[in-house]
Amino acid sequence: MLKGIAPCISPELLKVLCEMGHGEEIVLADANFPSESVGQKVVRADGIGAAELLSAILPMFPLDQYDDSNFVLMGVVPGDPVVPEIWNQYDEILKKNEPDAKIKYLERFAYYERAKKAYCVVATGERAQYANIILKKGVIY
Repeated sequence: MLKGIAPCISPELLKVLCEMGHGEEIVLADANFPSESVGQKVVRADGIGAAELLSAILPMFPLDQYDDSNFVLMGVVPGDPVVPEIWNQYDEILKKNEPDAKIKYLERFAYYERAKKAYCVVATGERAQYANIILKKGVIY
């Protein structure tokens, strides 16, 4: 057990976050995301919501300040009536931890292609649609 590490961060996930270097990406995938077929490396975070995990990761994970897409969401498929309310939670978490984050929205299949190149996919238990996040790691000063 460590002080200051949120209990939703498993030892395996903490190791992955430590291993990652500047410019590498990690996907926080919702429960509907094809994590196992997309991810080169997959860490399970079953039962944990994406917003909870994002809140736990961002205080120790700097976003890449040199990239204009250091926080990437899957855009809503045209014609889909879903309004991703979870994005409001993400905005609040970003304001608190990374107010200069540069949010980008990618089309669904472009998102999958980018996710295939990620260092790791974290398969969360998040049930909200369009809750997937790609984070690009920056440097610590």
